[in-house]
Amino acid sequence: MTTGALVALGQVPFSLPFVALAALAVAMTVPLPRRGAFLAGWALGFGHFLVALEWITRPFMVDAARDGWMAPFGLVAMTGGLALFWGAAFWLAARIAPRARLPGPLVLAPLWAGAEALRSVVFTGFPWALIGHVWSETALLQSLRLWGVEGLTLLTLLAAALMALGLRRGFTRAGAVLALVPPTALLAALPLLDPGPAPADDPQAPMVRIVQPDVPQEDKTDPAAIPVYTRRLLDLTALPGAPDFVLWPETALPWLLETMPDVLAMVADAAGGAPVVLGVQRGGAGVYYNALALLDPQGEVAALYDKHHLVPFGEYVPFGDLLARFGIHGLAAAEGGGFSAGPGPAVMEVPGIGPAMPLICYEGIFPAEVAAAPLRPRLLMLATNDAWFGDFAGPYQHFALGRMRAIEQGLPLLRAANTGISAVIDGRGRVLDSLALGEAGIIDAALPPALAPPPYARTGDAPVRLLLGLWLLLALFWRRRA
Repeated sequence: MTTGALVALGQVPFSLPFVALAALAVAMTVPLPRRGAFLAGWALGFGHFLVALEWITRPFMVDAARDGWMAPFGLVAMTGGLALFWGAAFWLAARIAPRARLPGPLVLAPLWAGAEALRSVVFTGFPWALIGHVWSETALLQSLRLWGVEGLTLLTLLAAALMALGLRRGFTRAGAVLALVPPTALLAALPLLDPGPAPADDPQAPMVRIVQPDVPQEDKTDPAAIPVYTRRLLDLTALPGAPDFVLWPETALPWLLETMPDVLAMVADAAGGAPVVLGVQRGGAGVYYNALALLDPQGEVAALYDKHHLVPFGEYVPFGDLLARFGIHGLAAAEGGGFSAGPGPAVMEVPGIGPAMPLICYEGIFPAEVAAAPLRPRLLMLATNDAWFGDFAGPYQHFALGRMRAIEQGLPLLRAANTGISAVIDGRGRVLDSLALGEAGIIDAALPPALAPPPYARTGDAPVRLLLGLWLLLALFWRRRA
């Protein structure tokens, strides 16, 4: 578990990728016994996820009297469940490597990468704290343009595997070369991949305004606080300037969309004629949606997007009616059975801006779904409420995932977060302007240009998954021949 915790130090906000790389190499150095391999991999994963996902407990503490009892169970269930994927990779490697007569680390690395890819899709997927994410604060993140996070995960694990082979050879020249060449090569690549400073703003580019009200989660439904933060949102929107577009955070207002035409008119008036996209809840008769609404200058709803990838046990509860009898319910969901899912990825035509892909909170962590827009958008716009994640690792990790989507697609990202981090990010992942956690304010910035689609935007994860599949077939063939 300790080695797994060291691997987690590569994740934001610790951002120590070479510590994580060394820990991965040490984990691969240990021989894989047929008995105990699964437990070894599971324990490694448990230590990693326990540290990297500490924020899982934070949503339960918003209403501690009601939900606090679930916090330790939620953390253990999440970390233990995700660790099963690592355990499975170790178990399979222990059975393939001896008969295939291949070094254990070279067998384990692709299987481990495959397990990370698998946990990104199984049971709706959770591609958070992936091994490739340890490079979030380095220029190596630019390689996402080529092969995405799954490719970067495979590269990291192959580098660690070579280091492990070197460590196994001990204090020999060959051992030193194998142990030192991978981290040296990765270190040397960093300045070569650095995109450099952002170019000057295009004077013809549309001006965008992002509003960050900084409303604590416990105030979101407090009758005494609602008028205060609603006025704050309107006042921030109406600050001097002439934006061409205004973006508000997820669930910015507490009322159902259908019940607040007067408030929508006030929003449009504050925006001075600019289109506004704001997070709302809508629905009725037991069917509710977490949505983004595009308002025209008169405050009428010109377009809607309903969130389609919901947070399990947050926005909906599988078998909700049954589990409700035991006091288990969605933490962020509307009354009743929770939110319903929208139809899928979409593009919203924003006047004066162009086609924009709306993303709500959790949806921004899924590379394949961001790539699944029905047409290539001009920008990504993500509205989120990260007050649920506390003020330590969660919001920073979520922010880093948004930067990755911008790099993969070569598209600018506008990020409006209730309590932060709001930002304007260009298609190379450079943060052009931002508002910190716990700060109320606005960002006024020129919309960065969309870049030509990078290779990953055209191919997605298919090349890496094909490579992993071919490798597995080859390893099994060698195993049979042996």
